Amino acid sequence: MKTGYKIIWLFAILMGLSACTAEKKQERIALASMTWEEVTEKAQDKEVNMMMWQGDPLINTYMKDFVKPKLKSLYGIELNISSGQGKDLVGHVLGELEAGKTDGEIDMVWINGETFFQLRELNALFGKFTDLLPNNQYVDWENPFVSQDFQQPVDGMECPWGNVQLAFIYDENRTETVPVSFSEIAQYVKDNPGQFTIPNEFTGMTLLKSWMIALAGEQELEGAFNEVKYNQYSQQLFEKINQLKPYFWKEGRTFPATLAQQHQLFANGEITFTFSNNDTEVDNKILQGLFAATAKAYVPAPGTIQNSHYLSILHNAQHPEAALMVINFLISPEAQFEKAKPAVWGDGTVLDIEKLPAEWKERFAHIPERKNAPNRQAIQDKAFQELAPEYMIRLYEDFRKEVIEK
Repeated sequence: MKTGYKIIWLFAILMGLSACTAEKKQERIALASMTWEEVTEKAQDKEVNMMMWQGDPLINTYMKDFVKPKLKSLYGIELNISSGQGKDLVGHVLGELEAGKTDGEIDMVWINGETFFQLRELNALFGKFTDLLPNNQYVDWENPFVSQDFQQPVDGMECPWGNVQLAFIYDENRTETVPVSFSEIAQYVKDNPGQFTIPNEFTGMTLLKSWMIALAGEQELEGAFNEVKYNQYSQQLFEKINQLKPYFWKEGRTFPATLAQQHQLFANGEITFTFSNNDTEVDNKILQGLFAATAKAYVPAPGTIQNSHYLSILHNAQHPEAALMVINFLISPEAQFEKAKPAVWGDGTVLDIEKLPAEWKERFAHIPERKNAPNRQAIQDKAFQELAPEYMIRLYEDFRKEVIEK
């Protein structure tokens, strides 16, 4: 690492030390002053505990069969993965903060949006670290869908891992004509009673945000959370959904609690649409045998939310140096290429292909093509920026009060 970069990074870390013990502060300062070779040596043969969502078999297989063996063979690092996201993850961190636990059980986490916001509010993140990673040079930081997480600057405190866009999934054998815009959905739902519903979880809330942006206009909800605008457009949205609720699956008396349940209802033929935050997921669900080969994905007008997901390190990580090594590997051209294959995960890369060495440019140029997923370049002009995290937090609560419980 160049000396100038090292000084800047060291200063940034010093600015974020208020929640740390003296021991942890010294540990961070020492880590910030190391060369990458010294970090690598210190990380050798350590264990790293990672908490992440484990709701997709292909993602779990990628981590178990590709990432873990690579880390073990390259660096001797043992990656242990536990299941957790969102409020469960935040609850875990809060519990350790209240207990004054200086050596936490979790080193690194898979997060974005409202979880990033909440962990920052708790001062529970390690601090700025992305400039220390050698593979950071390849990250597409000029892309606002990568450098902004729910309208928040990433600010070096989390590292982009993948980039996706919300897509609608249908079966062309069962649905000949799909609603091509949010404004056409209402008529579709009325014409096809009992065949439409929304999952009451992250993807469902992202769908609601996309719908709210479609109602408000793309520019109206940009920037910091605005209570007046939220109340105005969320009420319009809930009014529309409540008008349609009698035509929903099970007449809107219940909603799928997980995306896996929504996918299964679609696969069983009980509903005609499911959704995914990963525009490529339809291809890997067909390969898994869950969806029929005639399933297809598309993005309705005027668009849906595109966002990135990130990796970060907790403030009380036991082995932050080893977590840095893991994250650096996960954003390497090798790991990103493997993850981008539809048969593996189909996750969009966060790398700027033009910055890669010639060998990797060539390999990314010949990555297996999408089959039933939309072409990414063709849907880019239908990509909405994420809203500020408070919109997501409020929608979770108000969808329950204003729709589910009414």
